[in-house]
Amino acid sequence: MSKIDWIQQEIDGLKQAGLYNRIRTIESPQGAWLTVDGKKVLNFCSNNYLGLANHPDIVAAAQKATQAMGVGPAAVRSIAGTMNLHIELEKRLAAFKGVEAAITFQSGFTANLATIPVLVGKEDVIFSDRLNHASIIDGCRLSGAKIIAYEHNDPKSLDEQIKANLSQFRRALIVTDGVFSMDGDIAPLPDIYEVAKKYDILLMVDDAHGEGVLGNGGRGIVDHFGLHGKVDVEVGTMSKAFGVVGGVVAGNATIIEWLRQRGRPFLFSSAVTVPDAAACLAAIDLLEDSTQLVDKLWSNAKYFKAEMKTLGFNTGVSETPITPVMLGEAPLAQQFSRELFDVGVFAMALGFPTVPQGKARIRVMISAAHAIDDLDKGLEAFQTVGKKLGVI
Repeated sequence: MSKIDWIQQEIDGLKQAGLYNRIRTIESPQGAWLTVDGKKVLNFCSNNYLGLANHPDIVAAAQKATQAMGVGPAAVRSIAGTMNLHIELEKRLAAFKGVEAAITFQSGFTANLATIPVLVGKEDVIFSDRLNHASIIDGCRLSGAKIIAYEHNDPKSLDEQIKANLSQFRRALIVTDGVFSMDGDIAPLPDIYEVAKKYDILLMVDDAHGEGVLGNGGRGIVDHFGLHGKVDVEVGTMSKAFGVVGGVVAGNATIIEWLRQRGRPFLFSSAVTVPDAAACLAAIDLLEDSTQLVDKLWSNAKYFKAEMKTLGFNTGVSETPITPVMLGEAPLAQQFSRELFDVGVFAMALGFPTVPQGKARIRVMISAAHAIDDLDKGLEAFQTVGKKLGVI
């Protein structure tokens, strides 16, 4: 027997259980419509909330910066990789978020891996929402701190866990997603803040799906709830609403400086590229200039969700443009996705371990790039497939 036979057996098991992820290939720029595996389809998959991934201003900014400064920084930030574009981006992000300081990373995932281990260690405790993103979970594990889950979006459960456990540890951290990416619900951040304040505990929120979506002109969940200066750490990404790539940590200036000294992805992985940094700056320009794209995103989301409910679909507990179409078992969700693709809609199935067993779904990501006619075509496709498969 080969030493990797067990891996093939695991892969075969995934296929038999309907959990194998068949990754499709995109052959066009991001937008309301894509060419996927050679077929033109309506795009209901991307995190391109504001349609910025192919915006001409952002493309032009990336091209101009590349012509002037090349492509790769060719070093980590702490040695010879910090360029004036990085400094400008961090200053602009801090101003946009209304915080003291900001630091950028290669992705939102690495931002979480950098941040949590510099705030807590083996003598400490993390109180983490039970449905937090994988990058938060991995960051918590890397820290070596004790991880105590509290019930999802339940400040009372958080308070109870802190009361029962805090005295056993040196320091503590509360961490939650702002918008939960699978269900589209929003953390009750004001109530969580009150718990953090009561026990004098650091509070961190991952706003990956809130930036460009919630708050005034897409400034995020802290702005949405008017909690400026009360949340110690905001982690985010530039790969979703910003349409580019990269991570950001924003908040208390002392914490940001500590990350420059000890954040491992900052110290040991090469800096964000020149075109990425320039493109992110152009995205900030667009968001600061007008709320039009954010307003269009919400208008589209409200229309689509209302029509889906009228058709009889279960869209879960979503409060944001993320629209989960709850189907239950993974094989049904995968079949539903294939049938949608056949009628011209690209909407991937999500099953275990991305979501819990029995809660497989199609997650529709609405964008400001969609016209109402696009949404109507998508609704017609969902209705056709839903009736065919007996879902509605």
